[in-house]
Amino acid sequence: MIEIKSHNIKSHCEVTVPGSKSYTHRMLIAAALSDGECRIRNPLLSEDTLLTLQALRQMGIRIDDTAKDQIIVVGSSGRLKPCAVRIFLGNSGTSMRLLTAVAALGQGTFTLTGTDRMAERPIQDLIVALEQLGIRIRSKNRNGCPPVEVTGKTMNGGPVNINCRTSSQYLSALLLIAPYTNRGLDILVTEGPVSKPYVDMTVNVMDQFGVIVTREGYDRFRVAGRQVYRAGAHAVEPDASQAGYFWAAAAVCGTEIKVKGVTAGSCQGDVNFAKLLATMGCAIATEPDGITVCGRHLQAADVDMGDMPDMVPTLAVVAAFAEGTTIIRNVSHLKAKESDRLASVVNELVKMGIDARCSADELIVTGGKPHGAEIETYGDHRIAMSFAVAGLVAPLTIIRDENCVAKSFPDFWKVFSGLYGA
Repeated sequence: MIEIKSHNIKSHCEVTVPGSKSYTHRMLIAAALSDGECRIRNPLLSEDTLLTLQALRQMGIRIDDTAKDQIIVVGSSGRLKPCAVRIFLGNSGTSMRLLTAVAALGQGTFTLTGTDRMAERPIQDLIVALEQLGIRIRSKNRNGCPPVEVTGKTMNGGPVNINCRTSSQYLSALLLIAPYTNRGLDILVTEGPVSKPYVDMTVNVMDQFGVIVTREGYDRFRVAGRQVYRAGAHAVEPDASQAGYFWAAAAVCGTEIKVKGVTAGSCQGDVNFAKLLATMGCAIATEPDGITVCGRHLQAADVDMGDMPDMVPTLAVVAAFAEGTTIIRNVSHLKAKESDRLASVVNELVKMGIDARCSADELIVTGGKPHGAEIETYGDHRIAMSFAVAGLVAPLTIIRDENCVAKSFPDFWKVFSGLYGA
């Protein structure tokens, strides 16, 4: 456990966050399916992305990750080797959902498994979609959750319906494998998707690798078959989700913090968290080399967070310091994340003396003066990092299991320490 210091905080500072976790997953997969050697600069090397990397190795992909700031992936042109050993994906939902579809391109039967929590996270809607494409696939526990057994084959493709009310990753999974089907995919989204910007990220990566996607908003997507991801050099942009913790720190501390490298032109939906803080009273400055947030007197907000789900715990912490009651809407799918994030956030805010509650699809936080508490993280990296922000203002805040941040931001505590003066 770690106690957060609540004194000697710098009034002005700049921070640098690592490469985007979401982009790193997608680029690794596109590179693995590509037609040659790909160099991925500024990748995020965290527990989750390393699980994806290792799984691709198990599928026969050659990967060199010995350099600090670059990964070299030698693509197999969509041909994946059999893997008799179970592929363990921890509690990385992105890895599980994207790689379940990738395994459908392989030879033989693949078993993808993970932690006990992963065995509670839904994947049934993706299973149904892959079955429409003739893939033999099943939830081994027959509950619509991992472990998943997939028997790969050459896919003809064609029309497919997908329900994305729980996760946009089901759609991203189909999009990523679509170029390697014979006839391509014509994907109709029957519900959702939630988290739309993550779909945009997937399409953006496909475009960078030379694959064309045509679309009708978020309802229909078409990808021609017999395409290939082109080898080349690619760079992962800084992670806007990680930037959000430092913008939130500026908001609650009344300080000025610039996150370098995160720009308004990003496809990452979480870049809009800075704009949300502006509606709550902060001042923001958008520059070519980063975005600065300057904390001011905070006011409550009423906001739909369907496109920024990872920022919900962070917003809830900011709301705890704001005047009035903040209503965070369209968040029911957060119950199926690394933890039940709605319940986790409510439990820990109540410990800090804040009136917080959740309904089926809302999180409601009434601002006040949070006091220090021992924060249970539930093994959830985003709970740990969000409540670290609260500790900057609430003395004697202790974060349990602080190393869970390694899932997405292994150097978080080092970067976080840069908020303090000498």
